[in-house]
Amino acid sequence: MGKINYGRVILGGIVAGVIFILLDSLSNVVLLGQQWIDDAKLHNRPTAFSGPVTFGLVLIEIAGGMVSLWIYAAIRPRFGPGVRTAIYTALLQWAIFILVNTASTLQGIFGPRVSLYSNLLGLVSLLLGTIAGAALYKEAESTVGFPASTQAHQATP
Repeated sequence: MGKINYGRVILGGIVAGVIFILLDSLSNVVLLGQQWIDDAKLHNRPTAFSGPVTFGLVLIEIAGGMVSLWIYAAIRPRFGPGVRTAIYTALLQWAIFILVNTASTLQGIFGPRVSLYSNLLGLVSLLLGTIAGAALYKEAESTVGFPASTQAHQATP
């Protein structure tokens, strides 16, 4: 079992985060945009994001991608590399996502309808982003446990 390759976690996390940004923008602006606006008006909330809020959301999506890849790297030795493990990772994050969104819905921050649609579309985003990021992940080479002379001996045929 190799060590976590943090360089690949960051690279795959950025790729996953960019996919999250693109798909979440498509779902929450294009597909659900009017519902979010109507819901915001109903709850007497702002209907548009400022530049700093948008920038913060972008950073959160990138951080979410890195968390996805870190989870993937952490569970990969147990479940093996590949799409199945990436799906497990996305489902774990989606479960957390649903809990947070449900709490926000129960507090009246979001309406139940828009929250439901956002949760379902969020699953698609998490699945596709995590699978793409995981495709870039490779374990770090590990030489732990082998003395230098043994490694040299094993390398020669």
